Amino acid sequence: MAGYKTPNFSERAAASRAAKQTALEKLRNKPAADPATIAAREATQAARKAAAAERRAERLKAAEAERAAKLAEAEAARAAQAPAAPKPQKTAEELKAARDARYAARKARKR
Repeated sequence: MAGYKTPNFSERAAASRAAKQTALEKLRNKPAADPATIAAREATQAARKAAAAERRAERLKAAEAERAAKLAEAEAARAAQAPAAPKPQKTAEELKAARDARYAARKARKR
């Protein structure tokens, strides 16, 4: 029984040429695409894209409505928590007196 014979370069090149020729013949013998089939495929693809765009628009509209509802709910909650009467603003003298009191308390703690 003979062992495996490693093919040389010319044998490998010939095998490559033969494979390329076979693939080229197969491609040449392939029938042309039917225009009706192509048109039907394109129509199906266009319908699929339109449906996807419509679904995307509906999702965006639903998300926008949800955002608006959350915003309205937050606004209502904020309005419910708002105090009835605004707090009176402290005068500059009152702010200075409070600051001086904090300073004095800090100094007293250090001693």
